[in-house]
Amino acid sequence: MSQHTLSQHTLTEHLYRDHNLWLQAWLRRKLGCGERAADLMQDTFLRLLTQDERREELQQPRAYLVTIAKRVLIDHWRRDRIEQAYLAALADLPEASVPGPEEQYLMLETLLDIDRRLSGLPVIVKRAFLYAQLGGLKQQEIADTLSISLATVKRYLTQAYAQCYFALGEG
Repeated sequence: MSQHTLSQHTLTEHLYRDHNLWLQAWLRRKLGCGERAADLMQDTFLRLLTQDERREELQQPRAYLVTIAKRVLIDHWRRDRIEQAYLAALADLPEASVPGPEEQYLMLETLLDIDRRLSGLPVIVKRAFLYAQLGGLKQQEIADTLSISLATVKRYLTQAYAQCYFALGEG
């Protein structure tokens, strides 16, 4: 293990020991659920361990932890929102068409991956992309559905494809 990695682990260990109960209480206030707060507190420290940035001496460790925890919370809420939308879509399907649990899990993970790859794009750009990719709509149909011009649809799709392409290098 490199000296940098060792010092990062040591710093994370100190942060955990000194602030985990405080952070869990902060998350519990945000979520209203102790079990979920404990899970997200662990996710926060896991994120600290897996990020590459150097953290030598922190002047305000709690502010730093809150920043990381807020990102974890946003990811959690985004995942929850996508999962709820997916479950609502499944509820609308005839029972014979509902996929099995494994296929549902894989589809949800795919949707979450798509959302991650498209993060940062405006909602309308995401919608255009999803209409094209998942809905199979042609560009003119997307333009009509979203009440935008065909040229705008093409620009949005180009943005979304570029975002996915560059996200491949990150994932």
